[in-house]
Amino acid sequence: MYQLILCTCPDADCAENLANALIAEKLAACVNILPGVRSVYEWQGQIETAQEHLLLIKSRQDRYPAIEAAVKQLHPYDVPEIIALGIERGSQDYLQWINSCFTGA
Repeated sequence: MYQLILCTCPDADCAENLANALIAEKLAACVNILPGVRSVYEWQGQIETAQEHLLLIKSRQDRYPAIEAAVKQLHPYDVPEIIALGIERGSQDYLQWINSCFTGA
């Protein structure tokens, strides 16, 4: 029912804008921004490295399609990282709080 979505951003402004949009649109209950992530990856046949910001997006699984669409629309990368992990367990109080963020949405 709940999920954690990972998304990297190229800089603090992008991360902040995405986080604010997801909260404002009631697509996520909380977004943590972790700066200073160093990514190493292959892109178009070359090994690349980049300093990025990682978003930890907490939401409900039913919001995933809209989250993916919003990230693709707002993100500057051609292929943004959007990885959803199901939350198997968590504090009942915290999970209920996540759910309460979508009341009336």
